[in-house]
Amino acid sequence: MPFRFASLGSGSEGNGLLVEAGATRVLMDCGFSLAETRARLARLGLAPEDLDAVIVTHEHSDHIGGVARLAAKHELPVWCTHGTWINWRAQADVVPWLETIDPHRPFTVGELEIQPFAVPHDAREPVQFVFRGSGKMLGVLTDAGHITPHIAAMLGGVQALVLECNHDADMLARGPYPPSLKRRVGGRYGHLENGQAAALLKRMDVSGLRHVIAAHLSQKNNTPELAKAALAQALNCGTEWIEVACQDGGFDWRLIE
Repeated sequence: MPFRFASLGSGSEGNGLLVEAGATRVLMDCGFSLAETRARLARLGLAPEDLDAVIVTHEHSDHIGGVARLAAKHELPVWCTHGTWINWRAQADVVPWLETIDPHRPFTVGELEIQPFAVPHDAREPVQFVFRGSGKMLGVLTDAGHITPHIAAMLGGVQALVLECNHDADMLARGPYPPSLKRRVGGRYGHLENGQAAALLKRMDVSGLRHVIAAHLSQKNNTPELAKAALAQALNCGTEWIEVACQDGGFDWRLIE
């Protein structure tokens, strides 16, 4: 049973990650309009009708802005935590089928087992996920302000990792954001800095890693080169082995073997 994943786009203007195991396809987050989502799915050879569910990490608009319309239009079940639903329920009323996630219990969609885990972020009840299929694991961590022992334990042993490298600390400090936004982004409930992402790799079991993709890069406070260098140094590998998810194109299908 093939197990693969791809990105519709990654960044503050919209996020969406496809995960496929056998005949099961789920979309993690959707921060795009219906038309844009359809166009980005088509780039990857899919249509909304090919999806089995939408899995939501938290209620910020770049992750959830397109979920309700997509689910209502195509009668897709949506999975989210109770806290996310509370802050999103004005839009969620149109969702035909809503399932609640317990952040500490795995759930199953078709041939995928999905393990949520809690993360420190300035949302009501945010989670990230480890996806299991075909005996392999894909870990996803974006939108976290700092690394916890629980996060490192949850992601240990994955074969593929999509990892937030939101900003470079020096670029954020010198950049155009107002002080309040700099404090939010760089705070303990904001977003991971390159060095924090690299530190996670040094703390977790990376012995089985085959794919590492830097994600959710700030267009004003980071560069792909800085993110790749930080992760490559932590893994003692060449920068060409590290991939980057971009805002406009995400990344193409990656097969976990």
